[in-house]
Amino acid sequence: MCGFAGFLGGIPGSLEDRANLLTRMGERILHRGPDHGDLWWDPGAPFGFAHRRLAIVDLSPAGQQPMISASGRYVIVFNGEIYNHPEIRAELERAGAAPRWRGHSDTETLLAGIDAWGADATVRRAFGMFAFAVWDRQTHSLTLARDRLGEKPLYYGWQGSGQARTFLFGSELKALRPHPAFEGSIDRNALSLYLRYNNVSGGHSIYQGIAKLPPAHLLTVSMLAPEPVLRAYWSGSAAALQGKQDPFTGSPEEAVDRLDALLRDAVGRQMMADVPLGAFLSGGIDSSTVVALMQSQSTQPIRTFSIGFHDAEYNEAAHAMAVARHLGTSHTELYVSPEHAMAVIPRLPEIYDEPFSDSSQIPTLLVSELARQHVKVSLSGDAGDELFGGYNRYQITAELWSRLARIPGPVRAAAAWSLTRLSPRQINRIAALLPMASRWSHVGEKVHKGAGVMAARTVDELYRGMVSQWQCPDAIVMGGVEPATLPEPVARALAMLGDVERMMAADLLTYLPDDILTKVDRAAMARSLETRIPFLDHRVVEFAWRLPLAYKIRQEDAGHTTKWVLRRVLDRYVPRELIERPKMGFGVPIDAWLRGPLRDWADDLLSEERLRREAFLNPQPIRQRWTEHLSGRRNWQHPLWCVLMFQAWLGHETTERTAPPLTDIPTSDRRLACAF
Repeated sequence: MCGFAGFLGGIPGSLEDRANLLTRMGERILHRGPDHGDLWWDPGAPFGFAHRRLAIVDLSPAGQQPMISASGRYVIVFNGEIYNHPEIRAELERAGAAPRWRGHSDTETLLAGIDAWGADATVRRAFGMFAFAVWDRQTHSLTLARDRLGEKPLYYGWQGSGQARTFLFGSELKALRPHPAFEGSIDRNALSLYLRYNNVSGGHSIYQGIAKLPPAHLLTVSMLAPEPVLRAYWSGSAAALQGKQDPFTGSPEEAVDRLDALLRDAVGRQMMADVPLGAFLSGGIDSSTVVALMQSQSTQPIRTFSIGFHDAEYNEAAHAMAVARHLGTSHTELYVSPEHAMAVIPRLPEIYDEPFSDSSQIPTLLVSELARQHVKVSLSGDAGDELFGGYNRYQITAELWSRLARIPGPVRAAAAWSLTRLSPRQINRIAALLPMASRWSHVGEKVHKGAGVMAARTVDELYRGMVSQWQCPDAIVMGGVEPATLPEPVARALAMLGDVERMMAADLLTYLPDDILTKVDRAAMARSLETRIPFLDHRVVEFAWRLPLAYKIRQEDAGHTTKWVLRRVLDRYVPRELIERPKMGFGVPIDAWLRGPLRDWADDLLSEERLRREAFLNPQPIRQRWTEHLSGRRNWQHPLWCVLMFQAWLGHETTERTAPPLTDIPTSDRRLACAF
């Protein structure tokens, strides 16, 4: 796990100028790689790399980067892990294409594959999470690549004009800012997307001219061919469609057997490390499955980590402890005070680098800090919900639409008005009296959110409304026009899926990489902790899409059971009574904090005068929701947190722009071993 940055083009300056600039870019992402840093530039072209290393596999100098291929043609900077790299080495050796190995790092394996087969053929062979950049010294062209599901980030884009025009790329946006060509113009259309989804989604970044490389894509660019050429080497949407065309035809028990075997292999591969390794454990289905499969393959107790809150509504620590005791892990938990949790908030704009407002970013950062005190790598149970139908909103939306579609629009509007006459708190009290109460949480908030989208014309519009923070972000962002998050051909292809599966596929392609994986990557890497996600082994993803929906969401006497096949895998390792409970989000009580200890901070960021002066957001609807939230009449924590995180980021970004440049680091303190 590492971080990198670089540039192509622009005004090269002296060798000392290049070294200073690359050093600054690399130092901005020191947290991604505190163990080692190097620079490399091409004396025959306006190109340079900066790399920061978090040493996980092959801790020797043989694993350091930037790394030059055995032929001398290619130079690579790499972030991530290739879990099947021993098999790739063996294939190279059988083909007589292996170099004389210098060490046992997966970076060296990847580079040898590129030297022998090219980047496209090599990434298709690779199981893993990664982002990398390869410079071809023969053609003076740059290739960027990103893993299939988007675990590792990679930003790129042309900036500047005239002779100063430069192609910038890097693991985080902050690594691009030191370059003099970086413009930093805020993209108001991307801001509209952010206000809807609480993240900058769909391949955009918050800055004009800077994009995220899509998952499962390669990009090639050069000074002679400056228009970046993107090409896909895998497709999540194609995996979904192919899975439906070639469905698994075995029995439910055979499906459980197959999933167990696939997950066991994925987890076993991801336990590869030359440093201490552990896992996050919430006590829920997904993390418990990962930990159970780890412990079943380890002769020593696995290190597991969880955080707890004294507020029972947000606390999962007791459940995690029960699972840890049953599995025999070496478990560490930390109960966090509200003061400790809130102390994280001022750091969020710098950590996330662009507006991001999934409030579970706070506990994710806290559990990463806890884990990093003991291990350098932590496995995570993320992505189980997207693959196996774990979100209640899938079934809620489908059932709601099946009823709404039969009701004329004007009648629906009247029903929506009626539903909002009761406050969410009152609806929660009524829902608590119903037989299904134990299976649902925050019913009142969900009813109000559902009422707000009852005018939807299709189930897709309804679902978009259900996952939106602001229903009409263009009315909030001054001059913003919300772009689409999925390319039109992908959206058309997904129309072949059923309603629930289409929601799951949309989440796999957007919500998962842009929210969940972004949240985990930035929080963990801020503490120099590598995270790995076994559910995102592409073989697991492809198999999940072959399974009938009834193997994921099963109608039973007590109602719908989500993640059915995954629950049955977990049954083999953990007693069901330790797991079966209402689904909890990994959150913090933002609603109460905004009315209490965070009120003054929020008041300042949401002041009408400030909003008008900055001229990005329309103050009127924001101030109205803030007033309603403070009164207790409504809980607007999520849309307000979305605005607050943008405002906090904007203040941080403005400060960065006006800060003096970083002091040059003396040449004697740099590593320039790879300069030529």
